[in-house]
Amino acid sequence: MEILVALIPMFAWGSIGLVSGKIGGSANQQTLGMTIGALFFSTIIFFIVQPAITIQMVVIGILSGLFWSVGQNQQFHGMKYLGVSVGLPVSTGMQLIVNTIAGALFFHEWKGSRDYILGFIALGLLVLGAYLTARQDDDSGVKTSNTMLDFNKGLRALIFSTIGYGAYTIIINAAGLDPMGIILPQSIGMLIGASFFAFKKVKLDRYVWRNMSCGLLWGLGNICMLLTMRQLGLAISFSLSQMGIIISTLGGIYILGETKSKKEMRYVVIGCLFVILGGILLGYMKA
Repeated sequence: MEILVALIPMFAWGSIGLVSGKIGGSANQQTLGMTIGALFFSTIIFFIVQPAITIQMVVIGILSGLFWSVGQNQQFHGMKYLGVSVGLPVSTGMQLIVNTIAGALFFHEWKGSRDYILGFIALGLLVLGAYLTARQDDDSGVKTSNTMLDFNKGLRALIFSTIGYGAYTIIINAAGLDPMGIILPQSIGMLIGASFFAFKKVKLDRYVWRNMSCGLLWGLGNICMLLTMRQLGLAISFSLSQMGIIISTLGGIYILGETKSKKEMRYVVIGCLFVILGGILLGYMKA
């Protein structure tokens, strides 16, 4: 059952890049709208569940939300420069390395040589799959609609995104707090961080309000990941959640029209298969 719940973020988070890409708006507008939606979602959950909230939850939650806002804002910038079908898989691969190693080494979630062998094989499959889905065929002569605007700026944005996203999950896992109690302070921190990026840059227009739908998707995925993190650990729960690159990559091609050459499509198919195999191996480890 935990594995099924852990797969919900795959569908929820894997759709965010597609929804935001279809809605449009700048990276700052997308981040602000997404955080408003996340705050709305977490407020409803708070009044339904009515969890106890401590000072520690408020501090950790706001801090993790601030780190998240850095991660999400820079990921949106990365996708603007690289395209969704390239930027998101690269971002996913970088996050997988950071969070998996943190869970295995810092939190001792892997026990014995078997876990380390299977875990690193699964991580290798996931990262290789992410690389293949993002790989471009420079010799094809085909002009694609997702031509990179600036690879260096995109990569730099994704490095900052990985630092923000990594800190957001690691400090929550280290604190070991009730997920239901932490999501409201977390969403407040997210909104504070997003407001900082949007200050004097963004007007509350239709793009901001429409991107609230991304916040609802993120909130659903976030709750499921935080809940399963306590049963499965950071390394496995986060890795399973990042299988959403299958959705974002294929959706970027078929929904957003980011065309690929025939050779690139083969890379995409093989990459998605590697991601699926990596996810299956992680599920087998826990079983």
